[in-house]
Amino acid sequence: MQTLIIGIGNRYRRDDGAGCAVASRLHNMAGSGVRVITPDGAGGALMDTWSDADRVFVIDASCSGAAPGAIQRFDAVASPLPTGILQPHSTHAFGLAESVELARALDRLPPQLIVYAVAGEDFGPGVGLTPDVQRAADEVARRIRDEIAVTAKL
Repeated sequence: MQTLIIGIGNRYRRDDGAGCAVASRLHNMAGSGVRVITPDGAGGALMDTWSDADRVFVIDASCSGAAPGAIQRFDAVASPLPTGILQPHSTHAFGLAESVELARALDRLPPQLIVYAVAGEDFGPGVGLTPDVQRAADEVARRIRDEIAVTAKL
């Protein structure tokens, strides 16, 4: 089973870099049937990125109105992602939710697509996550590691 982990975000916009931070923590898993990337560019290219993967985890910052560092997990194959919470401050022209729905319409979703959204606090210029988002990034990395480990044992 080919697993792909995609960390989305802009490391230079504080908490928007949450997805990149999680990917960085999981980078040591690469090579054991797991590939970890932090793509540059628009979300529309995600379909090509995940075309060979059986299972995809995408991590992105959100602006959901939840407390900073709140974690949400979505099964994007089972149902559409909620609109308006993912990448509201993104520099990407085509966001994650739009990419997933375009892939759904074109029948190009991977067999399993799990999206983790981490509620951000500060999307202004600068590097480094706020403390609550930093803790959430650590937790999301742990959850994904656990999900991959459980499946590997089956």
